[in-house]
Amino acid sequence: MVIWRQTVQARQRGMTLLELIVAVGILAVLITAFAGVQWREGKLMRDYYYHAVAMQIVDGEMEALAAGEWKAYAEGSHAYEVRAESAKNLPPGRFVLTVGEKTVRLEWIPASVAAGFPVAREAAVR
Repeated sequence: MVIWRQTVQARQRGMTLLELIVAVGILAVLITAFAGVQWREGKLMRDYYYHAVAMQIVDGEMEALAAGEWKAYAEGSHAYEVRAESAKNLPPGRFVLTVGEKTVRLEWIPASVAAGFPVAREAAVR
């Protein structure tokens, strides 16, 4: 029967290997956490971009409507076709014009909640 004697070097190698395994585990957890933060930040930046584009389009169209273009529409809600080329950068959604007795309201409504925030502008007319 052979009995192996553990030497100090073998014990040190085992502890070094254990420390390496723990360090790689910690590194994997940190990288996963940073990847999640990057993903959420990217989504937030896209949402802000969509909101800014929709706001710019709605503001521009609202200027034309407030100048008198609203008179071409009857009272009630209407699908509104925008002329801005930047509208193709928006996620699926629709522009809705609502003509009331004393107000005109133009809004962009995204097709899904995850596609961004709705944008609306209202102006007093008549």
